[in-house]
Formats: sequence, C-alpha cells, structure tokens
Amino acid sequence: MTITSPVPTALPSTTQRVHYGALIALMMMGFLLVTAEFLPNGLLTEMAASLGVTPGQAGQTVTVTALVGLVVAPTIGLIFPRLDRRSLLSGMALAAAVSNIAVAFAPNLILVLVARFLLGAAISSFWAMSITVAVRVAGPERLGRAVMFTSAGVSLATVAGVPLGVLLSEVLDWRIVFGLAGVATGLLAIALRAFLPSVPAAAASSLSLLVDTIRRPGISLGLVGHVFVVLGHFLAYTYIRLALERLPDTDAGTIVLLLALFGAGGLVGNLVIGLVVDRTFSFFAVFTPIVIAVSIAGMILFSGSIWAIAIVAIVWGAFFASWLIVANTWVGHRMPDRLEAGGSLVVVGFQSAIMVAAGVGGLLVDTLGVELVYGLGIVALLIGAGLFGASNRVRT
Repeated sequence: MTITSPVPTALPSTTQRVHYGALIALMMMGFLLVTAEFLPNGLLTEMAASLGVTPGQAGQTVTVTALVGLVVAPTIGLIFPRLDRRSLLSGMALAAAVSNIAVAFAPNLILVLVARFLLGAAISSFWAMSITVAVRVAGPERLGRAVMFTSAGVSLATVAGVPLGVLLSEVLDWRIVFGLAGVATGLLAIALRAFLPSVPAAAASSLSLLVDTIRRPGISLGLVGHVFVVLGHFLAYTYIRLALERLPDTDAGTIVLLLALFGAGGLVGNLVIGLVVDRTFSFFAVFTPIVIAVSIAGMILFSGSIWAIAIVAIVWGAFFASWLIVANTWVGHRMPDRLEAGGSLVVVGFQSAIMVAAGVGGLLVDTLGVELVYGLGIVALLIGAGLFGASNRVRT
C-alpha cells in the first residue's frame, strides 16, 4: 500500500525485507494482551461471584487497565527515551505475564485491580509503539498491511481468546484461565526477542512534541472523535455478557458462540478494510462508527431473536475490529513525521475512553440497566463520526 504523505527520512527504506516472523509475533502479542484485557467481559459473572462483588464492580478490572494506559501511553517514550523498542516490548510482555499470574492467585478484588496495573502498562506500551515498530518491520509503504497484522491479533482475541476463556471457565476455574494466559504471554516475550529486528527509539520524544502534534490542523478534532467512537463501543461491549443474557433460553454455550461470531466478523473486517484503508480511511472514519451504532441498537431491539443477534454480532465485530487500522492509518497519513507521538495519542484516547466506559458504565448498569448504557454508547458513536468527519475536512 502507498502512503501519499511524505515519509520522514529517519524511517527505513521502502525496499527493505519484510520480517514476517516479527509481524506474526506482533499479532500474537496483540492477541494475548487483548485477550487478557477483556477476559473479565466474558468471565464477569464467575469473577463477581468468586470475589464477592457485583458485576459492575468486577467490570472495574477493565477500568484499571485503561486508567494505567492513560498515564503510560504518552510517557513511555519519555521514561525510556533510548531503549530499543524490541527490548521494551519484550519487557512489557513479561509484565503482562506477571499480571495474569498475579490475578490467578489474588484473593480479593483489590489485589486483582493492583495486578491489572501491569497489564495496563503493557497494553498501552504495545499500542503506543505499534506504528513505529510496524514501519521498521514492513517498511513505510506497507504501513496499512503491517497494522493489519497487529489489528488481526485483536480480532483473533475476540474470535478465540475471550470465547475460549468463557468456555474454559465452564470446565476449569476462572483463575486457571488467567494463569494459562500468563504462561502463554511469558513465552511470547522470548519470541519477541527472537523475531523482532532492532527498533531504535524515535528521536526527540517530549511532552512538548505531543502538545505540538495535537495543535496541528484537524488533529485535535480527530483525536476527540476517536475518543467518542471508542467510548461508544466500550460502553456497550464491556457489558456485552449482560446484554446477551437477555436472550431467551441463553446459556454459556450460546454466549461463547455469539462472542466467537463477533470475533469472526472482526477477522473479515480486519482483512477487507485493511486492504483498502490507505485509500479510504477518511470514508471509514465516518462510516465505521455509524455502523457500530446501528449494530448496538440492534443488540437491544432484536434481543428476542438469536439469529438476528448473531448477524448483529458479526457486523459489529467486523467494523470495530477495523477501527484501530483506520485510526493508525490516519496517523500515518496526517503525521508521518510523528508516528510514535501520534501512536501514543491514539492510545491515550483509546484507554481514556475504555476507562470512562467501564467506570461510568458499571455504575449505570448496576443502577439503571444495560439498555440505558447501550443508548449512551450509540450517542457517543454518532458524535465521534461527526467529529472525525470534520477533522478530515481540515487541510494540514
């Protein structure tokens, strides 16, 4: 794929060899981190019962990872200004492994939340560095394709990771599920060290650079729109287990299947949109949140039909799985000389939206019900579509 904006000379040559082993390792990192991040979504009922808390309180295990990410994403480059990004990602994989194993042994919610701090740091570091690493691994002319690999890990997590966690929790204890995730992530740290090429830190990382990036024409509008899109999605998705339980005669097997369909749609959307996103990211930046909003409405309106919900899950998954591709490609086109800064800002928006969605959503779910939360999600998505559309009309 071709990036039409000028590419900084510090980036690798467009004739470099593609490191497919590294792309697969990055995909697996996305898969394992996102699986661990959203395992509580699928295990909410079991975790709440075991820890002696409400489902809304158990949902704060997602909030805390987002809160940490909100702090870590813009500062990770400042904390480690010279550390090779290969070493940084390997270290973050180890941190995620420790987090998952600690959750498996934590006796109460407080210690679970403390353990999830490490996971939040690992997730935000991975996404903040993903664009820079993708360019180093595949070359700037293949940015869209490389980002497609990392985003595929997210789709795989929803297809196999979270549903598999739900399925295993029916056979094993939910704590064992987190333990297995910890072991797998520890092994991944070794693979990252072996397969990733050296990725030097971006030059001149600073808070002033982040602020200057935000001040560029149209960038702040796009970032705020990005926050609203992610907020709208996660207001609904964080409590999808509760929404699916509204289906008549639902059981764990049905929920696993519907979550898998959500992820299967994500794989298709990731591939199809990933192949055309460099030419169409402005269109999908508006169209995608609108489709997600319609899908969320369908989740409530068609709750009496499992077949309708299955279609809704596929469509919803297909379009949200592509959102990170759209947002990261927007960074690549609008700020090709600020990939690490732009990637950090996208993650800040992503994690702040998740934090608000899980935190506020948890309070509303416990008091007013899942339908109101889903309605607020729809409104946020439509606002996000409007803001992102406006940002793309502003010339740099």
